[in-house]
Amino acid sequence: MMPGFLAQQAATVLCGHGGRAAPVTAYRRVTCGGQPLVMLSTPYTIAGCPFPTASGGPCASGTWTAGSTRVRVMGGQPLVLQGGSGVCAPTGVPLTVTCSQVRVRGL
Repeated sequence: MMPGFLAQQAATVLCGHGGRAAPVTAYRRVTCGGQPLVMLSTPYTIAGCPFPTASGGPCASGTWTAGSTRVRVMGGQPLVLQGGSGVCAPTGVPLTVTCSQVRVRGL
């Protein structure tokens, strides 16, 4: 995994079709730019995915599969990184952090 900026609650996260994803919760004990960070285990809800129902869409939720390996919180939990790997359900397209804070990097 390459280093990437840590994703905070206000980061812009999109499904592969352009739907906006938001974390269900955030880790409020650690903030970056005044926004709580997001743990890898946190599920995301997706709104506004334009993928048609007849084709297996729209994207409804997303989970991260790869994130920080060295930066951890709350008993060793990894964090979401810009450039990390995520997948949307039910379509299987990537979940991507497109805009995040640019001060703190993680590995």
